[in-house]
Amino acid sequence: MTLAPWFPQILAVHVGAVAISGTLFALRGAGRMAGWRIVDHAAVRRFSYLNDSVLLIAAILLTLIIHQYPLVDAWLTVKVLLLIVYIVLGTIALRRGRTAHIRAWAYVAALATFAFI
Repeated sequence: MTLAPWFPQILAVHVGAVAISGTLFALRGAGRMAGWRIVDHAAVRRFSYLNDSVLLIAAILLTLIIHQYPLVDAWLTVKVLLLIVYIVLGTIALRRGRTAHIRAWAYVAALATFAFI
């Protein structure tokens, strides 16, 4: 069975998961800076992990359908590298930043990276 007939549905899932992921990160980052404890709630984190897993699976399926792959196609390589940058900045913004200033800087940089991706 070929995945090509499913392309529109997989693309819609991917784009939806991207929107949810970005919105959730923006809200969690803003909440972190505002001191909201809900951003650390296990259900929020689990939902984020679930959504990001759906996003990754859809992305992998799309690469298989269009036959373009990281380290082969430059545009996709750049997206994957920027995704890694976004993840690192996001973890600094939400958890690993030692000061509020560092977390705020990482939050803004992560949002800019997300927008560029």
